[in-house]
Amino acid sequence: MSVAIVKYNAGNICSVVNALHRLGVEPVLTDDPQSLRLASHVIFPGQGEACSAMAYLRQRGLDEVIKNLTQPVLGICVGQQLLCRHSEEGDVECLGIFRTDVRRFPTKPGFKVPAMGWNRIVPQQTAESRGLFEGLGTDPYVYFVHSYYCPLCEDTAAVADYIHPFSAALQRDNFFATQFHPEKSGTPGETILRNFLNL
Repeated sequence: MSVAIVKYNAGNICSVVNALHRLGVEPVLTDDPQSLRLASHVIFPGQGEACSAMAYLRQRGLDEVIKNLTQPVLGICVGQQLLCRHSEEGDVECLGIFRTDVRRFPTKPGFKVPAMGWNRIVPQQTAESRGLFEGLGTDPYVYFVHSYYCPLCEDTAAVADYIHPFSAALQRDNFFATQFHPEKSGTPGETILRNFLNL
C-alpha cells in the first residue's frame, strides 16, 4: 500500500499524517503529479480558504491531476468542499467531482458559526458508500470545524444536522469525502480511515 497526501497551501495536514502513523501507515506528502497517480490511495485534506487553495492547485496543474485519479481518493473538510462544483467562499469554481455547491451557514439565533465540536452523523446505506462506514455502530459522533457546508444531494453518503441537515460525507465513484475530521474523531474516525485504506 502506498498512501499519498496532497500537498497544497492548507492547514491540518500534520494531524492526518499522525492519524495514519497510528494505523501503521507511512504516507508521502507530495504535490508531484506522478507520485499522486501511482499511489494506491490519495488523501486530500485541509483547513483553509477555498479560493486561495484552488488558485494553488491550478497553478501547479493539480486540479486536473486530482480530477483524473482512478484510485480511492478521500477529501477531508476543505478537501471535500474543493471536490464540489462551486464554493461561496471566495465565489470560486472548484473541481466538480460532486454535483453540489458549497454554501455558508446562515445566521440563526442560538447557533455559532463556525460550527465547532462533536456532532452525530447518519450514514446513508448505499452499496457504494457502505464500505467507508462499516463497523461504526449506531449514532457515531465525529468532530467538525466549518463555516461552509455541502447541501444534501445525490452524492450524499452521510447526513448531519446543524442549523439544518447537510452532507457530512459525499461519495461518487472512487471519490469519498467527509466534512468532519476523521483524524480528530477518536475511534469512529480511526475506523473510517482504516475502512478507506481497505477500499
